[in-house]
Amino acid sequence: MDVRWEDFGWERLAGGVGRRRLPGWDATVGLVAGGSAALLYDTGSTLREGAEIRTQAESLLGGRRVTHIALSHPHFDHVLGTAAFPGAEVYGAVGVDSLLARDRAVLRDDAIRHGMPPDDAARATDALVVPRHVVSGEWTLDLGGRQVMLANVGPGHSRHDLVLLVPGDREVVFCGDLVEESGDPQAGPDAIPSRWPAALDRLLALGGEDAVYVPGHGAAVDAAFVRAQRDELARRFGVS
Repeated sequence: MDVRWEDFGWERLAGGVGRRRLPGWDATVGLVAGGSAALLYDTGSTLREGAEIRTQAESLLGGRRVTHIALSHPHFDHVLGTAAFPGAEVYGAVGVDSLLARDRAVLRDDAIRHGMPPDDAARATDALVVPRHVVSGEWTLDLGGRQVMLANVGPGHSRHDLVLLVPGDREVVFCGDLVEESGDPQAGPDAIPSRWPAALDRLLALGGEDAVYVPGHGAAVDAAFVRAQRDELARRFGVS
């Protein structure tokens, strides 16, 4: 299975673990395969993109479907493809369920403001899937012979930041936009700058020094990069 990841434009990070950097906003989606289930971390920015990801994921999984979805945070480029995965159990940080149910128009307008065609934005937000499962601390999922952990380490980049830890010979940590490599971390109106460095401290404590850290945008990095970004954010926002 793993030898085929690159054929679909995905980067293999470990056995049964990979990610794809999507065109447009360079957002990451991650895929973790277990023996009887598979988890997708984020779903892309449109229904069309979500459907493409689903087709690729099912090919990488040998025809099996994505059974679980974890949403890193409630920004359009990470969540609007979720409806392309019917039947998947969807997880998000506590509070993201009510936010997505309430603020569909805000999400649509943000997508359009960033250049998404209005029809695509409207279709995706009309079909928006609200997480059924909310994570307030840590939640371990069994994918069939492989356990992964969802951790609510925020707020920081948003009010609802959820990371994914995949144990292995070298742990893989999907960070969402708490970490960005291809540009400076973005602090929009829903960011909590005063608590962002602390969120990265928790992220580093969970992942450790030897983990591979996968940003929401950009190339995979190490703990030193995350720590340096944490310190820069602390200086930028005047917090310790």
